[in-house]
Amino acid sequence: MKDENSEIDFSIVTASLNYGRFIEDCIRSVSCQERVTFEHIIVDGESTDETTSILEKYPDLRCLREPDSGMSDAINKGFRMAKGRFVMWLNADDTLLPGSLKAVYDVFDQEPDLDVVYGGWNFVSESGEVIREMTVIPFQFRTLVYLGCYIGSTATFFRRETTIGQGHLLNPEFHKVMDGEFYCRLASLGKKFGYLHAILATFRLHGENSSLRDVRPEGIDQHLRLEKQFAESRAIKRHYGWKLTGIPMIDTALDTPLFYLFLIRKALCKRGYRLLHKPKTITGAGGPDEVGRTR
Repeated sequence: MKDENSEIDFSIVTASLNYGRFIEDCIRSVSCQERVTFEHIIVDGESTDETTSILEKYPDLRCLREPDSGMSDAINKGFRMAKGRFVMWLNADDTLLPGSLKAVYDVFDQEPDLDVVYGGWNFVSESGEVIREMTVIPFQFRTLVYLGCYIGSTATFFRRETTIGQGHLLNPEFHKVMDGEFYCRLASLGKKFGYLHAILATFRLHGENSSLRDVRPEGIDQHLRLEKQFAESRAIKRHYGWKLTGIPMIDTALDTPLFYLFLIRKALCKRGYRLLHKPKTITGAGGPDEVGRTR
């Protein structure tokens, strides 16, 4: 996995809380990566399921087990522990595909001015069966702001020296769309994003996904959680988006046509990009064919 006397290429941070039924798949998907050095940091919020017994089976893991104030806080703890040149967070129910780290390493190596590299992913079922392939498009800041976070954290990597190493961490006030706020903040600071047109990871869909749990709310508590999630997205638009009227109610009303405008733009860009560029199949021995530059 790593040589203690040499620099580590990647730090993979996984925040965990009672995801014992998935976390071993996550750990194995990292441990099978080849031709790079890495560390896997598990930040566990004192799980009460089988998580602890599973973690004990993997002595190479770096584990921190203590309470936290939410997922953003847990991930930030892992970020602060990270020693790798490149860092990502991988949810406990998600996995990396074989060869992903080497492919991303090659992009960063070939493009030394990139601060963030992201790729596509597969949505998979609870049992791991592929539901849908998700390739996206090169970075578009306004699309990110007004359409929402179209970049998957499960397939996104940061150059530690120019992002986390400069003190840029997740905002702990965000509990659902912390990734979108983080990307917008990095872009607003002039950080450069590169898109690798390849499937790098899986995102598992199941009934406990925190960002999807209350999509069809029934009780008042679920409605409240969903409204808080919408509030986070609106805050991103107000802070990072265009300064329209300055009147919150009117600007919120204008968010709807802007959403559909950027939805259409993204669909057209994605169709055009996929017609012109074939996604690369990542394998254990492969590297990237091309990178979509940004900004």
